[in-house]
Amino acid sequence: MIKKQILLVEDEAAIRQMIRIALERHNYEIIEAGDVAQARIAIADSLPDLLLIDWMLPDQPGPDLIKQLRAEERTRSVPIIMLTARAEENDMIKGLEAGADDYIYKPLSLKNLHARIKALLRRAETQTSSEAQKSILKSGKIELDTHSLQLSIDGHLVHLGITEFRLLEFLMSHADRVYSRAQLLDAIWGQNSFIEERTVDVHILRLRKALKEHDSAKVIKTIRGAGYLFVKEANQVE
Repeated sequence: MIKKQILLVEDEAAIRQMIRIALERHNYEIIEAGDVAQARIAIADSLPDLLLIDWMLPDQPGPDLIKQLRAEERTRSVPIIMLTARAEENDMIKGLEAGADDYIYKPLSLKNLHARIKALLRRAETQTSSEAQKSILKSGKIELDTHSLQLSIDGHLVHLGITEFRLLEFLMSHADRVYSRAQLLDAIWGQNSFIEERTVDVHILRLRKALKEHDSAKVIKTIRGAGYLFVKEANQVE
């Protein structure tokens, strides 16, 4: 059985050792990096299956590294968990907006960390295995290519983070139907996810922001007290 490779980017050696020992017991291969420079070298050498990135790093903040990784084609869809002692809600939102898939507070519960890693890797495997079976989704001037993970609006390519892409893909696939935050969590993050429901709101805001730049934000509607839905445009190309 091939081991899943996890890159741990954390400047405190004692914490790295603790996490590495705990995860190696679950048959993961752990690559360690003490700063962003070392992380970049490790990623160039071998693309990991998942990244654990600390917020406070000596050469660059963790959220900045995540933004850069999400902007690069090779690392755009790699699952990322942010590790941090910053427990304020605004910090969590900032980490998620940077592109993290999950956010875990220190001091760490190693059992909780392992459960979240399993959930994210399971989600990534499911998305990969089903990718070849999907097709292009269209609604009006919006076209979503689920094979190449590209969104185009009126012929213009629009960059989306992987989570925003999956949200839009799910909502477009189930157009004109309202989904609650809990249902979206199950669909996008998996039923065993530990993500909080407000995380959905953060990613919906990011999705709307990208759509708004092309006058298409109106396709995502908020149904107060119920959730969100994608409004299928009448001039959709079948």
